[in-house]
Amino acid sequence: MKVKIVNRSTHPLPQYQTEGAAGMDLSANLSEDILLKPMERILVTTGLFIELPQGLEAQIRPRSGLAFKSGITVLNAPGTIDSDYRGELKVLLINLSQEAFSIKNGERVAQLVIAAYVKTGWEEVPELTTSVRNEGGFGSTGKQ
Repeated sequence: MKVKIVNRSTHPLPQYQTEGAAGMDLSANLSEDILLKPMERILVTTGLFIELPQGLEAQIRPRSGLAFKSGITVLNAPGTIDSDYRGELKVLLINLSQEAFSIKNGERVAQLVIAAYVKTGWEEVPELTTSVRNEGGFGSTGKQ
């Protein structure tokens, strides 16, 4: 399947880095470096615009290496890009480390995953059927 994309950045289109990769790296498209201070958040521009078919969404997710090595992550992970959005893809980054981090033009700052979704409707009922788990949540299925 092909997704329409407009590339107004100075970088190549996102691509899968390995045969088994689920996400494509997104690069910062900047006119100058950004210094992201500890606990600071910023929207990083990519210069990319996409047109997704209905039934698909794009998810913006953190890059594990950037998070592990530098404490930089996507604040609202995963960020959802709906099929009717036509604006620029931007990445909401936060610096969770204790050191300032310099974001350079072309730096891979996030991953983009394209995923199918199902739209549903509601069927209002007086109660739900029981299950083995019932209301157990927040670690209730783990070992003690």
